Amino acid sequence: MGFLIRMAFWFSLVLLALPLNVGSDETGHQSVGPIQALFAAREAVGDIAGICERKPDVCETGKSAMHTITARAKETAKIAAAMLDDKAAEPDTATTTGSVPEDFVLPAKVELPAKN
Repeated sequence: MGFLIRMAFWFSLVLLALPLNVGSDETGHQSVGPIQALFAAREAVGDIAGICERKPDVCETGKSAMHTITARAKETAKIAAAMLDDKAAEPDTATTTGSVPEDFVLPAKVELPAKN
């Protein structure tokens, strides 16, 4: 989820940096240039970083949530690894392929006529 948020953020910055001359929209807002968008993004990141000073309970809840998510991810990875190990230990007998039947015996040596 965090990857998607970061990707959307950087993609929006790329869109703002493209030199498209769109002017203002119908509500009267001016278009934002790439430098203005970069400064606004820096201020937003600084504001998010300062939230722990203003509201310490939000940071504590976030830390607890990240700890819970990390613990659940580790347990899920252990369960997945155990399931994969169980599957790898047993041969797959349910799948049949177009192999040669067991009663068909090939000769040990094949004599091919020589070309002149």
